[in-house]
Amino acid sequence: MVQVHRLKKYFPIRGGIFSKVVAHVKAVDDVSLHIAKGEILGLVGESGCGKTTVGRLILGLMPPTSGDVLFEGVSLQQVSQNELRVLRRHMQIIFQDPYASLNPRMSVGEIIGEPLLVHGLMKGREKDERVAHLMETVGLDPRYASRYPHEFSGGQRQRVGIARALALQPKLIICDEAVSALDVSIQAQVINLLEELQEKFNLTYLFISHDLSVVKHISHRVAVMYLGKLVEMAPTEELYGNAAHPYTRALLSAVPVPDPDYRPEEILLSGEVPSPIDPPPGCRFHTRCFLSRDVCRQVEPELQEVAPGHFCACHVCD
Repeated sequence: MVQVHRLKKYFPIRGGIFSKVVAHVKAVDDVSLHIAKGEILGLVGESGCGKTTVGRLILGLMPPTSGDVLFEGVSLQQVSQNELRVLRRHMQIIFQDPYASLNPRMSVGEIIGEPLLVHGLMKGREKDERVAHLMETVGLDPRYASRYPHEFSGGQRQRVGIARALALQPKLIICDEAVSALDVSIQAQVINLLEELQEKFNLTYLFISHDLSVVKHISHRVAVMYLGKLVEMAPTEELYGNAAHPYTRALLSAVPVPDPDYRPEEILLSGEVPSPIDPPPGCRFHTRCFLSRDVCRQVEPELQEVAPGHFCACHVCD
């Protein structure tokens, strides 16, 4: 359904009297991946590694510096604004903050029904009936349609955001840290809801998160990003059971395990994450890597298949 080819996004930094471009923030730097129809692809990594930017580029919410995104074989960079508007009906997003993403001056019914009005699909009583059905689908009482976002809890507000994303019957939904702002018990409810909706409507998800335990539960495949680069990608069980990249291994070692007798291998990374303005030469992880060699400081590794369906960008991942 989605094909991403060598995607880059550089944000210019301006300075001086004439506001000339003096540098670039390399938020996404040469990322390639695909998402199959009906699949849930988890995208993980530290804060600032470019996960959200990848999601927004896939939706066409910002133009890439270079590279291409194809949705069902159609390039988002080669279509007109009117054609992109039609495509966007099939691509929706669930935002991280369930309160900031909702207009406080609109009732919940107006928020959920707004996409139907914008795209000219429904209005009047037909729209109200559709809104009521969507609220029931996500576990909200339709009688609350006249209430405002501040009258709901965080979990309920996120359900409103999910209902809004479902309004246009999309094929692809980008879940951008969709449960990170919720309590653990509410996280479980929302994750179960997303899984039920995925099966019911045959949805495709790009599930962006920094919570590896949540990603393991919901995803079919997992991609790992570091400083704008994709460093590893594999089926979920393969990645969690046989992680190849040192960064992935370090991330997995930090996941809490609910067993007081279990002592996992603890990998502590030294140093700070390099600046995306001036990333280090060679492998971007070599400044913090516990397996770093001379070749890592000089040659940038390519994403290569180390096992069936398992890709890794590392000189020493074998």
